[in-house]
Amino acid sequence: MRTHYPRTPHLPWSPGSAADDVRAGGVAGLVGREVVVTEKLDGENTTLYADGLHARSLDSAHHPSRAWVKGLQGRVGAGIPAGWRVCGENLYARHSLPYEDLDSWFYGFSVWDGDQCLDWDRTVRFLHGLGIPTPRVLWRGTFDERALRRLRLDTTRQEGYVVRTTAGFVREDFARCVAKWVRSGHVQTDTHWMYAPVVANGLGPAAALWGVRSGSEPDPAGLSLALGLDSVPGAAAAEPVLAEVTGRLDALGRTGEVRLCGVLAALLHRAPRAWTAARLAAGPLGMPLARRVADLVGLHPLLRLPYPDAERRAGLVRMAAAADLGVLHALAGATRDREEREYAEWSALYAEEAGLLGPDPLGPLRAGLRGALGGLSDEVADRCWAEAREAFARGGISTAEEAVAATWRLRGGAFPRLVQLCGPSGSGKSTFARSLPGVEAYVSLDDLRAARGSRADQRANGEVLREGLSRLDAALASAAHAGGTVVWDATSLTPQQRGLAGAVARRREALLTHAVVLVEEAELLRRNAVRADPVPPQVLTTQLHRFSPPYPGQEGAHRTWYIGASGTVEDTDTGPDACTWAGAAGATGSEAG
Repeated sequence: MRTHYPRTPHLPWSPGSAADDVRAGGVAGLVGREVVVTEKLDGENTTLYADGLHARSLDSAHHPSRAWVKGLQGRVGAGIPAGWRVCGENLYARHSLPYEDLDSWFYGFSVWDGDQCLDWDRTVRFLHGLGIPTPRVLWRGTFDERALRRLRLDTTRQEGYVVRTTAGFVREDFARCVAKWVRSGHVQTDTHWMYAPVVANGLGPAAALWGVRSGSEPDPAGLSLALGLDSVPGAAAAEPVLAEVTGRLDALGRTGEVRLCGVLAALLHRAPRAWTAARLAAGPLGMPLARRVADLVGLHPLLRLPYPDAERRAGLVRMAAAADLGVLHALAGATRDREEREYAEWSALYAEEAGLLGPDPLGPLRAGLRGALGGLSDEVADRCWAEAREAFARGGISTAEEAVAATWRLRGGAFPRLVQLCGPSGSGKSTFARSLPGVEAYVSLDDLRAARGSRADQRANGEVLREGLSRLDAALASAAHAGGTVVWDATSLTPQQRGLAGAVARRREALLTHAVVLVEEAELLRRNAVRADPVPPQVLTTQLHRFSPPYPGQEGAHRTWYIGASGTVEDTDTGPDACTWAGAAGATGSEAG
């Protein structure tokens, strides 16, 4: 059923209301409630459905400015459940305000299931899962009229703002839960935009990323520009791979962030994985998507290799902690080598029969544990989830009930915690670790070298390592009953290096956290130049070439923290409540459940 969008009342202090506008009688419906304030965009109110669209008027006729959004509806309509509708702003045509840097010509601002408007966070997840951006958030918090009145907008570039409750609401409460502030004289054209020549608003670099999210054909040059990449390693060979992978992703029905990750991994499939993660994290993608793209780049070649079938399921389940297996196999299958393609296709067939090719194959296990682990500390929940996931991979358990039973002994939390730092010299590992609360013991190989005379002296590395591992073992033994935290401060660049401390952690039954620091090379070189104890440039270059960050759910780690140039944790792979690979991509039609 088609439904027009309600008229949004003006806030009492909105200067832009006209005689025929609706004014809010007050703000009683907002007082005491959490609200979100977003920028009001100067476009045409438009509603999308699974099978069509209309402007504010249900019988809106064709207009040239509506052609692009019709194409968008054609791409995303399949992801809108029956009875749902997406409301937003069609910004293709310039109205009173010119835009030059839009992420898309359509921004969504609300999603409706019949007469129920979804809460704001679920709205954002759903829209981003379709590949539709949302307006910029200007403020969020418990409603504060003074704070809203203090908001300062550039009225030459911004039309106003909209305030709504973060909680969902029914249609009859719309006027109590939503209101707007509009600049004075917001209509500043002599001729109505519908009767004037169409002038398209301008798109910014990020539009190439949102285009991929919403199902458009990838533009390699536009994507490179959006990512801030002057050049893409192996770019000449990327375009045919990009085309094939895109087709495979569309056949799988992957949309939103998942599709974007797969496309970018195809574009960068020959780039070094550590470089990819650090470089993309420093750009518009941010750490969560950057490390997922990098994990796809690093893992997909493994599916082109022979693998014992007896171990295949366990290997695939472990991979599912790091990547969407459907996307991973789409990448692996895009090869001209016949033997490699056959290996990838056999792996995909096995994964499908095992029920692992869906967007979140570990979802039922995660959901079942979530309730059982409620109220426990983060460390205990993380440990239980990791142990259950590994038992599921080995075939020791198959249901959430079995996972709950298998993890009961861990719920007291009587085990030590080990944080193992991973990253090149000068990336900020020690600075990050020194700020962690509750650390009972700190084992640093640099400190042990310094005690021998020089941090830079690498001649006695074997002796230093043995002493460090001995101290680590003693510290974990001491911390076991109290559940204390121990830090292992070393570069730990490769699986072999990480495995030494990891073996001690397993022997002491410690919760093992990999703290992976991902900082791009230019920043590392800059930091190294001003360090009190700089690493020789050739040593740092060697470290960067050797750096192979750990994958989530592998090498015996129970959880992974990703630290960026900010020196803070910017993404995690922890516990049953963590953002899953699918969750990082937003949700589409599954939200209907």
